[in-house]
Amino acid sequence: LVFSPRDVFTAQTPAGLAAIAETAGPAREMPADVGTGEVTLTPVMRRLLERGGPVARFSQSMVVTVPAEAGLADLTRSVQALVDHHDMLRARLEAASPGAGQLPGSSGWRLVVGARGSVDAAALVRRVDAAGTARDGLAAVVAAARETAVAGLDPAAGVMLRAVWMDAGPGQAGLLVVVIHHLVVDGVSWRVLVPDLAAAWAAVTTGQPVVLDPVGTSFRRWSQLLATRAGDEQVTAELDWWQAVLDGGDQQLGTRSLGTEDTVARMRRMSVAVPADTAAALVGTVPAVFHCGVHEVLLAGLAAAVAQWRAGRDVGGPAGPGLLVEVEGHGREPAGLAQPVDVSRTVGWFTSIYPLRLDPGPVPFTEVAAGGPAAGRLLKRVKEQVRAVPGGGLGYGLLRCLNPQTASVLAEYPAPQIGFNYLGRFTATAPAADESDEVAAWRPAGSLVLGGGADADLPAAHVLEVTGLVRDLPGGPELRLTMGWAGQILDEASVQELAGLWADTLGGLATHAAQPGAGGLTPSDLPLARLDQVQVEAL
Repeated sequence: LVFSPRDVFTAQTPAGLAAIAETAGPAREMPADVGTGEVTLTPVMRRLLERGGPVARFSQSMVVTVPAEAGLADLTRSVQALVDHHDMLRARLEAASPGAGQLPGSSGWRLVVGARGSVDAAALVRRVDAAGTARDGLAAVVAAARETAVAGLDPAAGVMLRAVWMDAGPGQAGLLVVVIHHLVVDGVSWRVLVPDLAAAWAAVTTGQPVVLDPVGTSFRRWSQLLATRAGDEQVTAELDWWQAVLDGGDQQLGTRSLGTEDTVARMRRMSVAVPADTAAALVGTVPAVFHCGVHEVLLAGLAAAVAQWRAGRDVGGPAGPGLLVEVEGHGREPAGLAQPVDVSRTVGWFTSIYPLRLDPGPVPFTEVAAGGPAAGRLLKRVKEQVRAVPGGGLGYGLLRCLNPQTASVLAEYPAPQIGFNYLGRFTATAPAADESDEVAAWRPAGSLVLGGGADADLPAAHVLEVTGLVRDLPGGPELRLTMGWAGQILDEASVQELAGLWADTLGGLATHAAQPGAGGLTPSDLPLARLDQVQVEAL
């Protein structure tokens, strides 16, 4: 009997599944899925390349605890198994032939995946002696190792991964710093790579052959399907919707618009940890009672905070309705593709980027911050605006970067000044006092779960970039908000003010969710009923 994982969560009962399930027939003839060879540049890749500037250091990184008995040879063989199994880790960025790639963002480059065995992990993994390093000094050693690994990336030569083993000495659990170029990895990919690395190490150290779970659809095949999908009528019909989002204008945030002189090196950053009790509510109670995701909670708070922040500032430029923000999504949206896909175990940069206009409405900020009824109205309103995005936002990138007829239209609009990315939840712990190194092994370690790197001269993408990340710790979840801003356009005091307003709004949402009668459904929760919010509330 055949049914999908999605069907399980939709039907939820054996009787419901019985009505959906079909008897398995002969397997359909599918085109060969070959993960090696040239990969069609996806929208997010094209958007990176069209920014100009160097991209060799553009990367993500993670630090994981490794077992006390780990050795360089076993770790190297484990990384080799990982690189051989996941195609995109063997990719290289090559100069395309003259005239190739007529779409915006192709920038004369092509991405090619080499055959299995074409990358030697021995050149990618190295050891650093960290024996005797005090805990308070370990962070600096890890940071130095990460920086060296980032500097060693060379996408043109096919060096997309570097790993550094921090050897803490005999009988001591060490750390493995893994840095991967962003062209071939995203946040979801790490949820595949870390368990696979642990499985490979377990096999290697016990003398067993490394057998990792199979990968479904290759990234190369996925990129081909995206290119085909960009011309579908269903996608091209979204053009008017995206133009309406962008047509409203975007009130200037700071002293001027983003320019070529604003680079990664000139970006400044601050990071704020939300109090533990508030964080627990924001990632638990609030999404539960409002039937929404954490990203919708964060966006609702951001929309209200920016509205309040702008109200007290003298800024120029057109005053468009609401907040225009560029949202990063996971991008693994299978709907509408020409063939069934399974990218649950595919490593690659799937991220989708799309503009979103959020209008919090005339909400009284003081009532929202205090946790009054206005906080609930704010979240419900923003939730519906997020849910209104067609196809999870994937279509915008297809129209903006892969469809020649629509690419030029959307390229005329300036990018939103604010970028938003909710990175998700990660388990990140150091071994507890009653926990063995074996149990703690292969978990993300340290305060920075998912790190990133970029070339200093890479042009900045936004005036302000905000990200959220949840770490599940033994004492409960921790929500960390990071704000990065163009230092020549915004000053630190202004960003601190905005961060404070955002925190106040999120605190209000957490307080409100604990009140009797808080939450409830919105129209998007009842797609077959065709009710508006007033009717839903009345019922």
